[in-house]
Amino acid sequence: MTHHSRRSFFCAGLGALVAAASSPARLAWAERGPGSAPAPSPKLGRSPARRCVVLYMQGGASQIDTFDPKPGRPTGGEFRAIESSVSGLRVSEHLPELAARMHQLSLVRTLSYREGNHQRARYLMHTGFIPQGGVVHPGFGAHLARASAAVDGAPPALPPAVSLNGPGQAPGYLGASWSAFTVPDARAEVRNLAPPTAIPDARVARRAQTWRALETHFAADHHSAQVAGARALGERAITMSAAPELAAFDLSRESAASRARYGADDSRFGAGCLMARRLLESGVDFVEVGMNGWDTHEDNFSQVRGLSAQLDRAAAALIDDLVASGLWSETVLVWAGDFGRSPTINARGGRDHFPAISSVLLGGGPIRAGQVVGETDPEGREILDRQVSVPDLFATLSAALGVEADEVHISAGGRPVTTVDEAGTAITELL
Repeated sequence: MTHHSRRSFFCAGLGALVAAASSPARLAWAERGPGSAPAPSPKLGRSPARRCVVLYMQGGASQIDTFDPKPGRPTGGEFRAIESSVSGLRVSEHLPELAARMHQLSLVRTLSYREGNHQRARYLMHTGFIPQGGVVHPGFGAHLARASAAVDGAPPALPPAVSLNGPGQAPGYLGASWSAFTVPDARAEVRNLAPPTAIPDARVARRAQTWRALETHFAADHHSAQVAGARALGERAITMSAAPELAAFDLSRESAASRARYGADDSRFGAGCLMARRLLESGVDFVEVGMNGWDTHEDNFSQVRGLSAQLDRAAAALIDDLVASGLWSETVLVWAGDFGRSPTINARGGRDHFPAISSVLLGGGPIRAGQVVGETDPEGREILDRQVSVPDLFATLSAALGVEADEVHISAGGRPVTTVDEAGTAITELL
């Protein structure tokens, strides 16, 4: 063990303190002051979008077997590549519907990072930051909900953020009032949304009044952000329980033909995409739809074939409906996952974790369509051109959705943190 003198220890500690105090985030916060206007975001050719829908592939989808095929190579696997509606862009044969709609989307083929653990990678891909002690970062949906509330003023009837088929990401230092409403399985009935019909409205109102009185009494003795956040969630629940927009959660109101287009009766993901469309139409700002099963360490090709069929059907239907309703121009769609899969096919016919390269789809809102960002080598082992970081992706989403990437927040421990990691730069090819 190395021993240090008191003086060297003090100097090292002082150096760390000075470094922290002089970080760009702290300097920006000190210069502008808390509550002051943040610096402007990159200029867009069009107005920012108002909504975002994330299709999240839990486990990490193989980029080679979806949007960066390598046919004829030892790493290419069993699938053929087919032409898309963008000249020169080929994708997996098992994504024909998305291939036909690639002119409405853009593809990043060179997202790269180092987090190969599922839990850490999901945190990174939801928040834009690697997990670190002392700060719990919010999911991007919480930032978007907060930004939308600042513009809209009056709270919406439905939660501003909803997570379907998975827990999504906690609101972190932004507080409980920005939590996402979670639906564990979009195929199942969402229970307990409204009070029992057997209870008269007057009685429901009296119960709410009693709850508010108890909360006020408790808050008088317990001043904290947690108490305030819990009260805000309670008020949201009361508003939500009486809102006609609750019908957005009821897929039985959709026609059999509509359900069939999404595959809503056959898969949680299809039901999630259909519910996401209904929620976006009802004014929800952020919806994440999770899809399990992509951790294909064995029997990769059989599994990805079935998963791709569900993805292709539901995502294409969602895009078509958003375009038809006019919401496509004000909604950013993102397809992403934990990380990519290894070019090497293992002895069990599977692909292992590969965070060095993964693909991301974006479209809608001000995102420029038909773009392909980045290039990998012929076997998909290395990036040849335009490496993109997760902070770059989040800076792009912030610009596209009108979220101030460099706004400084103060964590519970007094640490200044920007909305997006300061290392991030928006992907200019997409804006």
